[in-house]
Amino acid sequence: MLIKNKMLYGFTLKSLDGEIGKVKEFYFDDYYWTIRYLVVDTGDWLTSRQVLISPYALVAVMKEERQISVNLTKKQIEDSPSLDTDKPVSRQFEDTYYGYYGWPIYWGGQNMWGVYPDIMRDREKWSKPALNEKMWDPNLRSTKAVSGNYIQALDGDIGHVADFIIDEETWAIRYLVIDTQNWWPGKNVLVSPEWIERISWNESKVFINLTRESIKNSPEYHEGSLLDRDYEIELHGYYNRPGYWVNKHKSMKNSR
Repeated sequence: MLIKNKMLYGFTLKSLDGEIGKVKEFYFDDYYWTIRYLVVDTGDWLTSRQVLISPYALVAVMKEERQISVNLTKKQIEDSPSLDTDKPVSRQFEDTYYGYYGWPIYWGGQNMWGVYPDIMRDREKWSKPALNEKMWDPNLRSTKAVSGNYIQALDGDIGHVADFIIDEETWAIRYLVIDTQNWWPGKNVLVSPEWIERISWNESKVFINLTRESIKNSPEYHEGSLLDRDYEIELHGYYNRPGYWVNKHKSMKNSR
């Protein structure tokens, strides 16, 4: 199931023994373009630190109730490694955080979730990365911070990042929603992270390996569009690109 990133802002997170706060934003890595943490606004609880929840702890997204159930207790979260609100997420913090919860590390293998292509929720099947397994150093980005970044096509600017489309099952970002209103008023289009040529975080610019004309004529995306597989097949077919459901592995994009 695909869902818009901004739609999840404000959803209540319910732990095993009560509410812990609301979704504030997300941190994703720019290697696999996958959500690694939900950032929680805890209100008056744990105000001096960032509270991060990994998708490993998520049980279900309940859209009608605007809730996300979390398979943790409030005590577990309170006792988890603390991260100051003004500090970025470091590898040292992640090592400690994942060690505390005992989850498989997502950076310890060649797949989206380490040694697994998807989130492995069955603890009995968890395994440690092999000694020769490739490790990588994730760079985490904020969905709020990246929203608004300019999109550069092969032949000029085309718009800016308005939102992200997230896969609820794997928590991968499947599409960037591009607002092209400065060129074609009212039109939004979807672009897969797979089609990104490179990213310049210093310039707040995403370079897409597509022409402006091809993007202009691509299947339009509306707020109320049904993001089903038929739409995705049409979109990928238009660009003559394989779908992520076929292409399981993703190579790293150059960024600076």
